[in-house]
Amino acid sequence: MAFVGMDHGTTGISFTILSKEIEHFKLGREELSKGKVSAIEELSKRIDPAEIKLMAITYAMGDAITTIKPLEKVENRGIISIGGAGKVTGGGTAVYSEIEKSGIPTVLIPGLHRNLPCLDERFKAAYSHHGSAEKVSISYNAHLETGWENLIVSDISSNTVTILIQDGIIKGAMDACIGAMGIIHGPLDLEMIRAIDDGYKTANECFSHAGAVKIAGIDTKVARAKDELIKRYLEGDYKARLAIDTMAMTITMEIWGLISIADKIDGIILTGSVGAMKEPINFYSILKKQLDCPMEVRRLPPTSGSLGSAQIARDIYQGKKEILGIEVESLP
Repeated sequence: MAFVGMDHGTTGISFTILSKEIEHFKLGREELSKGKVSAIEELSKRIDPAEIKLMAITYAMGDAITTIKPLEKVENRGIISIGGAGKVTGGGTAVYSEIEKSGIPTVLIPGLHRNLPCLDERFKAAYSHHGSAEKVSISYNAHLETGWENLIVSDISSNTVTILIQDGIIKGAMDACIGAMGIIHGPLDLEMIRAIDDGYKTANECFSHAGAVKIAGIDTKVARAKDELIKRYLEGDYKARLAIDTMAMTITMEIWGLISIADKIDGIILTGSVGAMKEPINFYSILKKQLDCPMEVRRLPPTSGSLGSAQIARDIYQGKKEILGIEVESLP
């Protein structure tokens, strides 16, 4: 008996196989989009698909669905539009299509958006979109790993999304386009709004260059941007160091903003490829020190998204009817 989880990330598609042991693997988006690698073939090398009782996956914004839904009941891959989602390579779409055809029992996890019933009505009034679907998986893994019912989860990688959980229910989140910076994505400031209005760039082009890369002056492929930033930082490049420090500042502001409106916080989780990073830059310690908050701060590995999806699949198969306040539709 096995369960599989998928995390549809910016730089790649990650999978976790949850069985007697836990196995993770990640496939590059561009390799997937060009047909150089098959997700189902890679999965089959590691486990017999017939052993998989349930798979839980995420895809893009997840803004057209409000429940955790069996894949055969999902229309248009559970999204309203792919627009405004950063760079589109087609890798995630290829994986989704493979899974649809595979015959593996699968559910799709929704994103965090204003039509989700569990969210605080003030968050829904303020923002149409709060976070893509893997943020649910990351939050669930954080909840299970810590046992905390009241927590803040900050997922820091290509973008930064910070989620507020109260009494075991997701109440709201701050997405990259309105909150803290990540490596690639960040909020649109006045200069960018003017560039959009004047027709120099699209909003999506600005969003995809509003993170630390903007400050460091890095203009390379998304998959290489983090390594280039780290390389320059370690070489003592002033702009790279300013980029890291500024990113940490904006994340600190975001976390403290959510602390200020929470009824109770048991602790804070930092995760993602940057949030959990201790080597070669100890970003986790930089941010933890800057936060200087009275509650406990822990880190989870970057695999928390795909592992959380696998844990969702396992618990749904075992009869769970809701995940962090999100309803689970009955399986066929």
